Parts: sequence; C-alpha cells; structure tokens
Amino acid sequence: MKILANDGLNPAGIRMLEAAGFEVITNKVAQEALPKFINENKIEILLVRSATKVRKDLIDACPGLKLIGRGGVGMDNIDVEYARSKGIAVVNTPASSSDSVAELVMAHLYGMVRFLHDSNRLMPLEGETRFNELKKKYSDGRELRGKTLGIIGIGRIGQSLARLALGVGMKVIASDPYYTESVDIKLDFCDGQSVTIKVPIVDMDSLLAQSDFVSLHVPAADKPIIGREQIAKMKDKAAIVNAARGGIVDEEALLEALDSGKLAYAGLDVFKNEPTPAMRVLMHPAVSLTPHIGASTVEAQERIGEEMAQIIISHFKK
Repeated sequence: MKILANDGLNPAGIRMLEAAGFEVITNKVAQEALPKFINENKIEILLVRSATKVRKDLIDACPGLKLIGRGGVGMDNIDVEYARSKGIAVVNTPASSSDSVAELVMAHLYGMVRFLHDSNRLMPLEGETRFNELKKKYSDGRELRGKTLGIIGIGRIGQSLARLALGVGMKVIASDPYYTESVDIKLDFCDGQSVTIKVPIVDMDSLLAQSDFVSLHVPAADKPIIGREQIAKMKDKAAIVNAARGGIVDEEALLEALDSGKLAYAGLDVFKNEPTPAMRVLMHPAVSLTPHIGASTVEAQERIGEEMAQIIISHFKK
C-alpha cells in the first residue's frame, strides 16, 4: 500500500511502516494538486498535520483513499464525519504531543512573568544605551510558585500541563464538561517515587475569578470561548495562554484588555488568521508569541511518527 505523508513524517515512523511493507512518499504536494497526485499514484493512505486540508471535495475526488491520518491531536482540518461516512478510517495521535504542548505553555508563563518576551526584543536594540532603564523596567517580575493556574479542558494536554504546574508549586484548578468533581494527577519523579494530587473541577466562572493564569486546551470552536464577557470576570492583571486553536480567544477583546491593563500579558501559539496573524497582535509588547509550534519538538515528532505507524500497521495488518 502507498502512503502519502504530505506534511512530513518522522524517519522513525517511516522506518516502521517500510519494515511492515508500506511504501511511504514524503513529497509535499500542493493542495490543489492533491487529487491528481493521489489518484495517479494510487495513494490509499493520506497523512497530514495542520497544513493540508482534507475537505469534502478532496475526499470525493479520491475514491481510493482508505485511511486519513492526522499527526497530532486536533482534526479540524479534516471533514472527519464525512470521510467516515464514505468508509474511510480517520485517525490521529492524541498521546504523542501532550508533554510538548504543556512545556511550551510553561515556557510562555515563565517568559511572561519575567518579561522575556519583551526584553528579548528590546535588549538587542537598546541594551547598550538603556541598560539601567531596562533593568528597572523589568524589575517587578512575578513568581509562578503559589499562583493559581486555571486549565480549561483537562484532557491529555491539560493533565500534562497540570503535572508541570503542580511540580513548580502552583495551585491548579480546571473546568471541563467531561469531568465533575476532580481529576487525579500523578507526578512521577526521577528516583521512582510518585505522588497523586487531586485537581478540583470548577465551573467556568469560578475558574476565571480564581485564576492568576488561564490556559486553554479545547478543540476548535465556531465562536470564541474567551471574549469580553469572560475577560471581565477574570482577576485584574491575570494572563491568558492559548496553545490550542486560533479563534477560541477573541483577539480584539484580548488586545483591549491588555491595553486597558485589565490583563497583564498573554501567550499565543495559535492565531485566528493563520498563517497571517493580525499585525496588532504580533506587535503588542505584552504578548508572548510562537508560530504554532506546540507539538514541534524532536521528541514529539518521533513519538507522533511511531504512534501513527503503529496505528496504520494494526489497522491494515489485522
């Protein structure tokens, strides 16, 4: 069987698939050229990340497809139910990138509370001439220890983030419609010891009111989950991190809150208009920025490749 990994696949996954008898093609085919390439090359398995879109028109144009795989968690770039209605299996790798996304959120948090996002912009330009002024500007940083982190969506990524936050001494609360009272978070240490801590589940309003930092880990939505109404319920000088999906935070409302001082800062790995985010967002001095790299670590990509290979092999080699 032929596999087109249109957005790439880690060599570890390719080796596993080739050893199992699959032919893996890693050509990057333009979106508009995909139907012709898939049909002419008799591709039966299409693997994508977030760049390639697998919509109804592509599915209809490629009747030979048997499986669509998404390397990562979210599948909002795939018409999942329609593909399945056509008898095409649709799979993803939900476990592989959780730790990578969680670590990026912590990086944003640490960077924001110590103003690294801003000082890394200004120090190369003004550090030589305004060193003492910049030292004063960044001298009122905050510590994460003892602060409250509110996690909206306590699935795999949310739980990975909870482990890291608890490990540095933060209080963690969560809001998630799929959980009712609490979630057990197990912290494993390098010497083999472990401890389990219960993270309480609260309603959204309570989470917003109690949290010093709010991090979102939910699927794409038709409208923002965090807008003006929700921001108004947050603590003054709190912060938001979004490493989930663009559009779930109202960027206009976020900028208004940052400009007014209601919120202290924000960390964004995803944006409403990817891959062309609004310039006002990109230029705001209180926003910590990364270009949708939550799952983009060497270790995560290797895990994604291996997990995807295992899924495909088990599906077709039953």
